[in-house]
Amino acid sequence: MHYLLCYDLAPDYLERRGQYRNEHLKLAWEAQERGELIMGGAFSDPADMSVLMFQSDSPAVVEAFAKADPYLLHGVVTGYKVRQWNTVVGKDAFTPLRPE
Repeated sequence: MHYLLCYDLAPDYLERRGQYRNEHLKLAWEAQERGELIMGGAFSDPADMSVLMFQSDSPAVVEAFAKADPYLLHGVVTGYKVRQWNTVVGKDAFTPLRPE
């Protein structure tokens, strides 16, 4: 299944992320190399949220990522949600549906 990890970012995210960025990116690239994290990034204008797309058999993988993320541990991320994403269009869709 696909899952989205939606982060709520602290108002001073842009100023504070630098000191934890390398640790966060290391965690993210390790998850990507295991085939769990597909892609991720932050929104801009405003920089108030980021989204990471995962592929996993269980949301537990995504929860474990969030709980280990230095951004969350140090308050750069103020909250998060894990949502199952039922993908139906695209070459990597989990359950592709085409019109009849």
